[in-house]
Amino acid sequence: MDLGLTGKTALVTGGSRGIGLATALVLAGEGVRVHIASRTKDREWRRSLGECWSHEFDALDPVSVELLARQVLEVGGVDILVNNVGGGGRWGSTPLETAMEVWDQVYQKNTRVAVQLTRALLPSMLERGWGRVVTISSIHGREAGSNPWFMCAKAAEIALMKGLAMSVPAESGVTFNTAAPGFISIQGKDTEPSRGTPEDVAAAVVFLCSVQARHVNGACLVVDGGEGKAF
Repeated sequence: MDLGLTGKTALVTGGSRGIGLATALVLAGEGVRVHIASRTKDREWRRSLGECWSHEFDALDPVSVELLARQVLEVGGVDILVNNVGGGGRWGSTPLETAMEVWDQVYQKNTRVAVQLTRALLPSMLERGWGRVVTISSIHGREAGSNPWFMCAKAAEIALMKGLAMSVPAESGVTFNTAAPGFISIQGKDTEPSRGTPEDVAAAVVFLCSVQARHVNGACLVVDGGEGKAF
């Protein structure tokens, strides 16, 4: 199947490992030019991606996020934004013992960075009349199963994509969707058959980026092998 992505440009945050790297590799294989944004600028993955842009940024620093957006726009912007950077599900202890700073940091690292980058890069997509924004949430944004600060942030990501899908005119050519992974094995650990891999999630994300998914907008695509309990 031709996904219609040849010649497009994408930004993948948290793209140096796991789901982000797997997504970047599949996009590159479809002829997409990829910007990788991560905490460190140079890693082994560059050999696999070929021509790409590498950006070092701190997802916990709004100024650093703003600088990333500016750097991407200076070289022409993107057609695809994959808001993958996140985490914090294991931070803290109990709700009352966990400092508000942790709640704020988890929200910043997951939701706020997605809001900031989407707001910065969306105008250029609208000008082109085509774009895809995919945010990586979690099944724990749809149902209980993790620390509340993490669930709040992941639920907010799903709401963000749905809200944008309802607010931006359908004829704009830009879609907003969420992928919600279950337990994903990273770097060969926990490789039980029932547990997914970054490549499983990447396949779903890249479909949402494709021309074939033009009528999929505001969706939350669960990639969990049946692990979740929500309908």
